Formats: sequence, C-alpha cells, structure tokens
Amino acid sequence: MLKYFPRNFADTAVYVYIAALLTVSVLFMRPMNWQFWLFSSVAVFAFFLYASRCTMGWRFLSEKSFVQRIFRTSVAIRLIYVVVIYFFYVKYTGSYFEIGAADSYTYHLLGTKAAEMISSGEFDFRRQMDAMGFFSRGIEISDTGYPIYLGFVYLLSGNSIVVARLLKAVLSACTVILTYRVAKRNFGDDVARITAIFCMLMPNLIYYCGTHLKETEMLFLAMLFIDRADMLLHKHYVDVWSVVICVFSCLATYFFRAILPIVLTLALITALVTGSIRMGSMSKRLSIVAIILALCGTVFWNAIAEELDLLDFGNLQAQQEQNMQWRAERSGGNSLAKYAGASVFAPLIFTMPFPTLADVPGQEQQQMLSGGYYVKNVLSFFTILALFSLLKTGKWRDSVLPTAFTCGYLVVLVFSNFAQSERFHIPVLPLELMFAAYGVSLFSYRQMKWQKRWMALMFVVALGWNFIKLYGRGLI
Repeated sequence: MLKYFPRNFADTAVYVYIAALLTVSVLFMRPMNWQFWLFSSVAVFAFFLYASRCTMGWRFLSEKSFVQRIFRTSVAIRLIYVVVIYFFYVKYTGSYFEIGAADSYTYHLLGTKAAEMISSGEFDFRRQMDAMGFFSRGIEISDTGYPIYLGFVYLLSGNSIVVARLLKAVLSACTVILTYRVAKRNFGDDVARITAIFCMLMPNLIYYCGTHLKETEMLFLAMLFIDRADMLLHKHYVDVWSVVICVFSCLATYFFRAILPIVLTLALITALVTGSIRMGSMSKRLSIVAIILALCGTVFWNAIAEELDLLDFGNLQAQQEQNMQWRAERSGGNSLAKYAGASVFAPLIFTMPFPTLADVPGQEQQQMLSGGYYVKNVLSFFTILALFSLLKTGKWRDSVLPTAFTCGYLVVLVFSNFAQSERFHIPVLPLELMFAAYGVSLFSYRQMKWQKRWMALMFVVALGWNFIKLYGRGLI
C-alpha cells in the first residue's frame, strides 16, 4: 500500500504535459499567450512535484502538526495567489475581475446593493435584486445566497473586493481540512494525508479564491455538510449539534445551486439505508433523515418541489441537445458541439474537462486554467481505479455518503447543459481527489503499465481536444 505520491508518477505527468503543450503549439501553430503558458506550467509543475515531495516528507508528522501545517500552507498559497492574480487582472483587463468577467461583476454589484440594504434595515433582497435588471426572467433563489453573503462582507469591510477574496482563501483552506477529516474516517490517515495535500495544491481550488465567483463558498458549505453528516454516520449516538450544522449547511447550499441540497440529502439517505454504518439502531438513523427532511420541507417545500424537475432526465437531455445545438450555431461557437451529449459526457465525466493548450479566441480563462484541467485528467485514473476497487470488493458500503454524493452529482451533471463546464465540477472535486488518493494507495508497481497507458491516452486526448476546438471554429 503506497503512503505517498511516487516521484516517477509526478515526473511522467510533467513530461507528458510539456510534450502535449509543445506538440499542440507547433502542430496547430496557434500557441497560447506567454502569460497563460506561465500560469498553466506553474500549476502543473508545482502540483506534481510538491505533491510527491510533501506526501513523502510530511507523512511522519504527528496528526496535530500535519493538520496545522496543511492549514497554514493552504492559507499561505491562496493568499499569495489572491494578491498576485489581483494585480495581474488589473494589468491585463484593466479591472479587478477575471478575463471576460460576467457573473463576477454581477455578483459584485448585487453584493454592493445588498450591503446598502442591510445598512438601512431592508431585507427584501430578491425584489431589490430583480429591480436591478441583471436577470431577464427574474433572479432565482439559488442566485441570491452569494450576493447576500457579499453584502455582509462589504458592509463590514467598506465594499472591499480584496477582503472578500482573502476570506475565500481562509474558507478554501478550511475546505481542505474538512476533506481531510472525511478521508480519514473513510479510508484511514495515510489516504487522508495524501488527500489533504492534493486539495492544498489543486490549482482549480486555488483559482476561485482570486475571483468573485461563488464556488469557494458553495464548496465550503457542501463539504461542511458531508463532514458533519459523515461524522454522524460514524457515531453511536445522534449528535444534535451536528444535525443542526447539517440542516443549516444543506439549506444554505440551496441559495448557491438549487440541485445541491437535493443531491446531498439523497446521498445521506442512501448512506443510511445501504451503508455498513457503525452508529446505533435504525431508529437513530431514521431520526437524522426525519429531522433534515422535516426542516427542509417546512422551509423550502414549494421551492424544492419545483427544482425536482431537475431530476427529470428526459427533459434534461432534451434541454442539453438544444444547448449543444445553440453552441454549434452561435457566433464564435464550435460547429462540432452539436454532436456532444450525455452519451459522450458519461464515460468522460470523471476526467473532463480537457486542457485548452492552443490560442482559442474568447477562451482565455480556459487557457489560464489548462494546467488545473490537466492535473484532474491525470488524477482521474486513480479516481476511477478507486471506485472500481470499492465496487469490486464491496467496501463501497463503508464510504457510501461521499461515494453517493460524488456519483449522484455527476449523473445529474452528465444530463445537464454544463457537463463540460469546469465550474460545475467543483462541488465534488475534493471528493474526487480523495478517491484519487485512495487509488494511489492501492496502486502497485505491477500496474505501472496501466498508468503509462493512461498518460499516453491523455497525450492523445489533449491533441484531439485542441484539434476539435480549433477545427470546429474554422481556425485550422
């Protein structure tokens, strides 16, 4: 059983990335801007080299020292990134927001309005946000949570964008610790340490600390629920305080993304019914479900009932086909998008999205994040290995909650309009990293040929993906 991420895995991943980046640039003659080369390369090199170094060097620390070091390092990395990217955006875009910012700017203006309302004692947020006219069909409940949160932050900080992002750095570091706790309960301390280091270094988790998007806060709430619910499942009694936190965090996610509380609750029910849970009687298990469902139903019955349409997969697939057709026909769109759909996304859902390594107009953010995409592509081999192992050995019953939430959310995502959008993969990314860490621990050097074949496949996929991106837009 491996207790660290081997250096030869890291070196291979870096070499394949360099080869893919150079090949795409030379073959298609559309190299990325040098800034995006720098961001993506640093992301890949830093993740793989320090993942190997830290998993080897920190595994002998005491648990207390390890947790403290993980938290401090996670905060430091994110704070440095927030400062660096702030000045980069100012220089590159002339604003405090990311390239091509749309949602970020809207959230900032709504947060400013929310701060004004709070200071004057008004709390009819939805009506006032509707009046600002950013949403043609009226603002949804799931779009109000983050602006209201920003309103309180702005009220206390004088509308400071920097303070809001510094808080993201702390919340993201807290998410790393929450994921460590979940991993330790389900797979032991060795896997948990690899998980924490993966989350600490994961470029996609760091990236959102430097934006005004809602992903960092939303992810923290989702992982808070998973952590507390998982702790309840491993106790021999019902901890009322943990139940309260579960209810609060579950309901709070509804104000960020409507589908999250539904998938979270269904995952908990699945864990209570099918898991080899070490807590007491069935009545204690059902009491947790009863409390959560009663509170959710009382507070948001009508709203949640409307959102259950999201689980109508036939309707979702029809919407997805229309969306792909629109992406193919719109100005600057990809003519090949119309061929994509659930049948294409399903087998790729643990691995996608794939890195954009060429200069594609209007996709600067994707180029900037290409290193993070590649990291996920590489680690998905271990994620898939872990899930197959859990299924084959029957050990999935020992970790039903994180497994059910990860797979359930991805199933919904497969049939949605956003299966290829990296932002919408974020709610399960820490858990995917946890399964990847478990997959690494299961790996034996006799299986090295499969890892090498996977890396060869990722090289071919990177070339093919960039060809599709360029050819579909008539750029080659």
